[in-house]
Amino acid sequence: MKASLIALARDAISSLRDLLPVVLVITVFQMFVFHTPASGLMSLAAGGFLVVAGLTFFIFGLRLALFPIGEGLAHALAKKGSVFWLVLFAFALGFGTTIAEPALIAVAAEAAEVAAGADAIVWSAESQNSYALGLRMTVALAVGVALVVGVVRILANWSLPIMIISGYFLVILLTTIAPKDIIGIAYDLGGVTTSTVTVPLVTALGVGLASSLKGRNPMTDGFGLIAFASLTPILFVLVYGIIVQWS
Repeated sequence: MKASLIALARDAISSLRDLLPVVLVITVFQMFVFHTPASGLMSLAAGGFLVVAGLTFFIFGLRLALFPIGEGLAHALAKKGSVFWLVLFAFALGFGTTIAEPALIAVAAEAAEVAAGADAIVWSAESQNSYALGLRMTVALAVGVALVVGVVRILANWSLPIMIISGYFLVILLTTIAPKDIIGIAYDLGGVTTSTVTVPLVTALGVGLASSLKGRNPMTDGFGLIAFASLTPILFVLVYGIIVQWS
């Protein structure tokens, strides 16, 4: 019990440290630029406290349960020698963690709202929700595929730099033919995957897999999955924009 409370306190301090610069910047602008009254600052303080508390318990729960599961399952599946189940687990992990990512939900909803406002045809609420859901499903599918590619790379010992360079070469090619209004969204959604949930779980998967394979170094072979998880959403969303434009 004592160890859990200490870990919870550590997560609280870490969450406060990470969010404090954002809160300070917002507070300065509210006070000296927008001249917000004291009541508004109190609401900001209360909201900031709730965000810190929510992020603390969220990270604590992930660290307590999901992170060990990710590494343990990767290790167990590798020992079992079942490539099919290992690949299926990697895809499910990438898809599941991304589709529920709060940052992705927020960015997709904002992108749908902006796209609706920029279009000459008035979008219904169902059309906006469909567009946002399409973006979320596309990014989640991309991350799932990225983890499958990353796992296969570890198993086959393929060169990480060559794969990453080839991937960004495809990004450049697709950027030249994709609709202009989807390019910025695609690049931003690539960064959404580097989040509090995805990064530790994906890293745990790679390190656990590399640790259990003979001849693999967890430092050189276990990392690199996040690079795929950030690259593939850009590719998939650019293709999504091209498909939506043609339809």
